[in-house]
Amino acid sequence: MKSLDKIPTSKIQRASKIVGVGAKVGVNYLKYYGQKLTGDADKAKANLDENNATDIYDGLSQLKGSALKMAQMMSMDQSILPKAYVDKFSLAQFSVPPLSAPLVRKTFFKTLGKYPEDIFDDFDVESSFAASIGQVHRARIGDQLFAVKIQYPGVADSISSDLALVKPFALRMFNMKSKDVERYFKEIESKLYEETNYTLEVEQSTEIASQCTQIHNLRFPKMFPEYSSDRIITMEWMDGKHLSELTEQNTDKEAANKISQTLWDFYMFQFHQLGIMHADPHPGNFLVNKEGELVVLDFGCTKVIPSNFYKPFNDLMQQENIENDVRFEDLLWELQIFSKEDTEEQKNIVRSIFKKMLTLLCAPFNVNEFDFSNSDFFTELAKMGDKMSKNKEIRTMSGNRGSEHFLYVNRTFFGLFSLLSQLNGGKIRTSKV
Repeated sequence: MKSLDKIPTSKIQRASKIVGVGAKVGVNYLKYYGQKLTGDADKAKANLDENNATDIYDGLSQLKGSALKMAQMMSMDQSILPKAYVDKFSLAQFSVPPLSAPLVRKTFFKTLGKYPEDIFDDFDVESSFAASIGQVHRARIGDQLFAVKIQYPGVADSISSDLALVKPFALRMFNMKSKDVERYFKEIESKLYEETNYTLEVEQSTEIASQCTQIHNLRFPKMFPEYSSDRIITMEWMDGKHLSELTEQNTDKEAANKISQTLWDFYMFQFHQLGIMHADPHPGNFLVNKEGELVVLDFGCTKVIPSNFYKPFNDLMQQENIENDVRFEDLLWELQIFSKEDTEEQKNIVRSIFKKMLTLLCAPFNVNEFDFSNSDFFTELAKMGDKMSKNKEIRTMSGNRGSEHFLYVNRTFFGLFSLLSQLNGGKIRTSKV
């Protein structure tokens, strides 16, 4: 994979890159219309998706940062995008073009005031993993091996401008009104600023690791603040396979079940006991070591769950409350799913949709055991999503429903469900930890 000698950092440079990507997408659509008229419409659409996914990903991977992070987030929910986009965008989880060796050394010196060789006995200038916000290098002092995560230059400074560039696309995709979505974009913006604050990540990782010692089969790398900064994290090197590798290669059902149970217990403990969640559950953030333990690598994105959101959200997941019309309606108001601007007809539509959707989505929380390897569950989810996307009444209603806290909490649970499905571990205990 070709390395990058520079990254666009100014607003003009980054805007020009996105405009360039848009122009390529426009050309792809012209080709699509021509192929559709003269040949197989399904094949033309498949070619369009493949070409657009490639051009968009290639452009965003050169920008790094917030724009690429959003592509990564979207790839976690396979029901949102066509498969071509999911396959391409999922590369942003841990496999994007890395920084060149000279740029790595320059970035390292600018952040810590020293070059890597001034600190480490050995430092591999070729990255081991490269993702949307930073890349990881292997280093050594004596017998101690380290993973050194270096943030891409300019990423933290371009968050606001990047979000402004992608905002129009999000408004169109999710049928939202600009004046009503500020709280959602502020939530995303605040989380991205937290995710680029590596000093905060070291603190969060250390704190959560200390609180999760009771969870069986779970490991966290040790952090080294003395070799870290707001743009560099140095942690213990952990050997193992990323979950994506495990899902592709593992044939041991018992091992998959063990990891699945650990994942579930980890997230339920965070949600119900800690009030803060690791909100980036994609395969690149987890390893499985040779002892079969789940290793949590990255705590850059976490979501604090306010108590005034946790209680109604948790109640909304219980089937008994979904079936209780009075309590269900109270929860829809409390979680801002109902709006004062809704007509009675609109409220009836929303009420009906959410009853069906939550009954399906919350099934794992209402039984003692659940089999995430059962494809029927995800098939039904996909059917429901497709049906909703084609419903004219729903499409005419504004998409800006629900508390801003839904954004990362829902993302976390969808990501967890996706990981458990890919692991194919069979039935796990889903009762509260």
